[in-house]
Amino acid sequence: MYFPKKRCIAMLLAGGQGSRLKVLTENTAKPAVPFGGKYRIIDFPLSNCVNSGIDTVGILTQYQPLELNEYIGNGQPWGLNKSHCCAQVLPPYERHDKKSGWYKGTANAIYQNLQFIERFDPEYVLILSGDHIYKMDYAAMIAFHERTGADCTIAVRTVPLEEASRFGIMNTLEDGTIYEFEEKPKHPKSTNASMGIYVFNWKILREFLIADEEDPNSSNDFGKNIIPGLLNAGHKLMAYAFEGYWKDVGTIDSLWEANMDLLGTSPAFDIRGDESQKISARNNALPSSYIAREAETVNCFIAEGGEIYGTVRHSIISTGCTVGIGAVVEDSVIMPNVTIAPGAIIRNAIIGENCVVSTGAVVGGAFAPGAKRQISVLGKNETLPENAVVTPGEVR
Repeated sequence: MYFPKKRCIAMLLAGGQGSRLKVLTENTAKPAVPFGGKYRIIDFPLSNCVNSGIDTVGILTQYQPLELNEYIGNGQPWGLNKSHCCAQVLPPYERHDKKSGWYKGTANAIYQNLQFIERFDPEYVLILSGDHIYKMDYAAMIAFHERTGADCTIAVRTVPLEEASRFGIMNTLEDGTIYEFEEKPKHPKSTNASMGIYVFNWKILREFLIADEEDPNSSNDFGKNIIPGLLNAGHKLMAYAFEGYWKDVGTIDSLWEANMDLLGTSPAFDIRGDESQKISARNNALPSSYIAREAETVNCFIAEGGEIYGTVRHSIISTGCTVGIGAVVEDSVIMPNVTIAPGAIIRNAIIGENCVVSTGAVVGGAFAPGAKRQISVLGKNETLPENAVVTPGEVR
């Protein structure tokens, strides 16, 4: 079979368990978690690839892959099913030498798929994570990588100094050259936080992946092993500053916040934007949502296929949802195909897919000014009985 040479291909790490999302990822890979009414988290890096002219994407899956594999399919929603384009799902597998199996770390995941990358003999390999919400022009990052003569370029964003110890920190010279990498330092020297987005010269990356796999003491991780190894060997690493919206939605709070960031006349994250930054998704054709005369909707997203008879304020209502007469939804994220019965009340909550919140049930509640917001969560496929109560911050 003929595989055309590619200037750059992307490898999208989408196998994480996402345990901090608790019940939302018990049966669903984190990249497949719904977001923004009609999207899944993985739609963002996939769409960024297509918008940046990258038409070959390897998607590395592992944890609970069935739903994610079905969602990606042949890549058609993102235009990755055309001639010489592909969105290829790459699960772990066992080889004859018994060296492979479950992905042991981010670097090992790429190592296990050397054969896929070598098919296309790329100049560059773009490494991405499947659990971040953002829009980014990877082509501009690759152009920066070429212009600076880097062997590896790492996307960074400025974070508050008090938060820097949560990230991998890149210490740089004035021109962006990285001279030191610190993994979650207690006393950070800078605020250049790694976004987990890397551009590598393929031949150099290949060499280091093979050496890393042969090291029995390695964690097989980009941040812990590959990046420090490149620095120690004297390779040129550059930091690419990104100033747009970016959020790691790895926790309940951050997932809720990112959804809320879509709302308002001047949202923190404008999901609509221009056509060149369009976010594509796999969606079934559903009728337009029906909003009844007695309904009240204020500052919210209501996706296709909904029926709204109650009150919805500052919330995301996903595809195929029903909000009954007298029901109230405030400051909440309602995932696809949820039924909220008449008289139910939902505040400061995330309701998982296919849930039923029965008549008179209460999920979450208001919070006092200045107090920490507590997000209540109802897991996928749950039915909350009549008049049941899910307290603020409770997860079930």
